Amino acid sequence: MSKVIVSISMSLDGYIAGSNMSSKQPMGENGERIHDWMFKTKTDMDSDVIDEIWETAGAVIVGGRTYKVAISDAWRGSSPFNIPAFVITHSVPEEIVKGFTYITEGIEKVLMEATVQAGAKNIWVMGGADIIQQFINAKMVDELQINLVNVLMGKGVRLFDKINIGQVELEKQRVIDSTGVTHLKYRVIK
Repeated sequence: MSKVIVSISMSLDGYIAGSNMSSKQPMGENGERIHDWMFKTKTDMDSDVIDEIWETAGAVIVGGRTYKVAISDAWRGSSPFNIPAFVITHSVPEEIVKGFTYITEGIEKVLMEATVQAGAKNIWVMGGADIIQQFINAKMVDELQINLVNVLMGKGVRLFDKINIGQVELEKQRVIDSTGVTHLKYRVIK
């Protein structure tokens, strides 16, 4: 049975991006530091974590803001995903990029569409913070995979600022301690 999995990198103080995100700085000021473990300091353990999400995901969901700031420079005008990719957005962008499906009807609709495309594989919700918070608040997340990076950002975009459903219980599934990151996996107890 497929699961809805949030997998994202986060600083120790809870930021998933720096301040002032733009197409020139899709991760915001100093935000690329949060992904150093994937590119600059990657170990075999880190590669295994990355491979796991790619191998088990049958569809990916991104928010409109993430798409807007990443598509031009970070993603170079094309989808970086080899699986169906869905963008939750208020309006379909003027420039349509092959590999993305644009959904304007909200998270229930995008999850329905992604589930059909994913088949028996998982649905990966990869960001941004607002979309992840919507999925958590709607109690649609089955698993949280937080790649906790060894840095304090001090400012930027926080992952859990707008959780409004009260306490969310988690069951620890795995902890992998690597050089610049600790990979945490939790099952959301429903």
